[in-house]
Amino acid sequence: MKFALKNVTKCAAGLLMILSLPLAAHAQELKIGFVSTERLFREAAPAKAATAKLEQEFSKREKDLQELAARLKSTAERMEKDAPVLSDAERGKRQRELTEMDKDFQRRQREFREDLNQRRNEELAVVLEKANKVIRGLAEAEKYDIVFQEAVYFSPRIDITDKVLKALNK
Repeated sequence: MKFALKNVTKCAAGLLMILSLPLAAHAQELKIGFVSTERLFREAAPAKAATAKLEQEFSKREKDLQELAARLKSTAERMEKDAPVLSDAERGKRQRELTEMDKDFQRRQREFREDLNQRRNEELAVVLEKANKVIRGLAEAEKYDIVFQEAVYFSPRIDITDKVLKALNK
């Protein structure tokens, strides 16, 4: 009961604060900005450079995986074609080899995805750090009270993504 009462008190205080925002905004105009992180990751020069770096870093492994997948497919097709004329022992042996080959492929593919995702997250963190520095500098220079990077809706008139992209692309 005590816990629930504390939560209700906190919610009421939060609601009161939210309801008083329009009054505070009339007393002093707030300058609000919005930056699309998605656009930054797609259009900013550092993000494009990171993407190119990742493609170069992982292209050989991706090609190797594609070659392994092709070998696996051709081996499976050959086994299926040869199955009627193979002895039970030979068929069992080839099935085990195919199963091992498939396990190896699945493992390599999983490791590739995990490594790629980890590196992508590392590279995007660097891009986001640079973007946040630019956003902070822009906010201070142009006297923004708050800048959002995530929103369900935003008016195009508060979107400062182009300014941030211009600064990042210098």
